[in-house]
Amino acid sequence: MPQTVRSVVFAVIFATLGVAASPASFAQAQQGQQRPLPMPFDMKGTPEEEAACAPDSSRFCKKFEPDAFQVLGCLQANRPKLTQACQRVLRNRGV
Repeated sequence: MPQTVRSVVFAVIFATLGVAASPASFAQAQQGQQRPLPMPFDMKGTPEEEAACAPDSSRFCKKFEPDAFQVLGCLQANRPKLTQACQRVLRNRGV
């Protein structure tokens, strides 16, 4: 998988987690406030995390590249088939 596609996949994972898991987001949601979503390309997985999921992404989700959100959804849909290393990355990131 090209480096840019792997970076986009993990940028989406990390951006999603950053928005969904932050206490500020929860507090703002309770108060009915909306905060703009961060650009997902500001975040990146470690080289080890990218390497862990790259084979699974290429194997199961190639048709969704380069749409990082669809690739993430594909990885989640194929979670039982993913390598233990990629499952661990998703689990550790709360996805």
